[in-house]
Amino acid sequence: MMNSIVWPEGYLPGETDNFCSNEVIVKGLSAAEVWPYLVNADVWPSYYANSSDVKLSEGAEQLQAEMVFFFKTFGFPVDAQVVELVAPQAGEPARIAWHGWAGDVGTAERLDVHHAWLIEDLDGGRVRILTQETQNGQPAKELAQAKPNPMINGHQDWLDGLVTAVRQAKTSA
Repeated sequence: MMNSIVWPEGYLPGETDNFCSNEVIVKGLSAAEVWPYLVNADVWPSYYANSSDVKLSEGAEQLQAEMVFFFKTFGFPVDAQVVELVAPQAGEPARIAWHGWAGDVGTAERLDVHHAWLIEDLDGGRVRILTQETQNGQPAKELAQAKPNPMINGHQDWLDGLVTAVRQAKTSA
């Protein structure tokens, strides 16, 4: 049985203004090989063109539990806080999730998201990478109506870039 995302109160899919889910299962990679490309947020722009201006807490080299950080994506300046961080270990999936927000509370521009990743090793030398995001706020309602869906397409680009970056690093090692 495959694992699933852990949702905080107020962010359960189907109960929010927008939800997207993207997943890949690939052979020849492991959760341990994928993990550094997610927790080292500074490298996101190198394989995901829709992210930029990543700023971690001073002195930090990678995302850590409870850390507040900043990045730009989908045209939004996003402040975020890591709310779940579980490195890969034998028999258990790796998990990272953050609550992100943009805009002032109480305004039509306010957007709140829960973006979660689950990376798990499967039998046969395969790895599953699942990313899901729920969103609340007027911008989320607008994104939910957009065709083609920019969140689905953007997160697929993130997954595809992630897999490509890990494979390239592995073959050049």
